[in-house]
Amino acid sequence: MSELDETIIGGSNTCAHWRAFRDSLVPGADRVLWETAFEDYFRARIQLRYLNPIRLIQEHDTQQGEGFSIVAIHCTLVEFLESTVQGINYRYAQRDEDLGPHEYRKSGPVFVGFLCKREPFRASFTTEALAKDFYADVRCSLLHEARTRGGWRIWADGPPATIVDPTRRVLFRNNFHNALLQFIEWYRGALISGTALQEAFVRKFDSLCG
Repeated sequence: MSELDETIIGGSNTCAHWRAFRDSLVPGADRVLWETAFEDYFRARIQLRYLNPIRLIQEHDTQQGEGFSIVAIHCTLVEFLESTVQGINYRYAQRDEDLGPHEYRKSGPVFVGFLCKREPFRASFTTEALAKDFYADVRCSLLHEARTRGGWRIWADGPPATIVDPTRRVLFRNNFHNALLQFIEWYRGALISGTALQEAFVRKFDSLCG
């Protein structure tokens, strides 16, 4: 078994497990198989790598800066969610011409598209300009500089179902977190019955295994 075969991609499942499971995981296959794929690979991956670490930070929240770490994790999760839905994979490249099928080199359109198109986010990100501003001054600034820019602030709580206040330039991180959980549950139901999402799912996890 190669080192790549032993790479863990979801829970205790390795690339070798994925390849064995994938043979039966075809678009339109039994719903039980797709439920298993979601739980054992997708949910297990994001639960252990994203959601559990966020929960641990939340449990020790003093509201003295933990929001920066939480939202930084949120922002990395957003790109994974959208790229999984589309079945596309990031690759460093100088030009679009250097990309293969289902590859992308710019995170901005993927991130902005998620905020503007996916429920429940699009109710708060009502314009592409707002989503682009959030991408640049929250997502990129947090990941590259450990700060926000443009007057953006991160607050723990806000009005119910309100993710951002564009006027005051405030992100309500707990509502952002709850919206991500809502999207994940939507994706679960949509994946089980949607062949296009199933094809995209296979492309994403094939890519994770090289």
